[in-house]
Amino acid sequence: MGGADITPLVADGRQLIDSYGEGRFRIAGLVHAGSVLVLPERVEPWPVTEAAEVTFASLAPVTEEEPPPEILLVGCGKSFGPAPAGLGAALRQAAVALEWMDTGAACRTFNVLLAEERRVAAALIAVD
Repeated sequence: MGGADITPLVADGRQLIDSYGEGRFRIAGLVHAGSVLVLPERVEPWPVTEAAEVTFASLAPVTEEEPPPEILLVGCGKSFGPAPAGLGAALRQAAVALEWMDTGAACRTFNVLLAEERRVAAALIAVD
């Protein structure tokens, strides 16, 4: 008996996260070193290496999207910690809901929401 394929079905050109770890991500078949911002149609490098560096300004490529994503998943690293004070409120002002979680959970959640055709983005801190 063969194994079941559990990869979610997504539209062509969407940035499905294939894997993460060792300081990089494999997204839509391409390897990206370091932290990244993932939008449905593109991936950008993100110069953030720890949760304390996540600011509204560092998320500008996401919040300036037209239309903005309805949900922003922030993968804050290997372990879960609190979001910086005021970040959720600032994102709400930009009509973006913040979901703060560890990087692994953010990768998995991004793929599920992408498969559901939700307007989602992810800001992912690379983990070893």
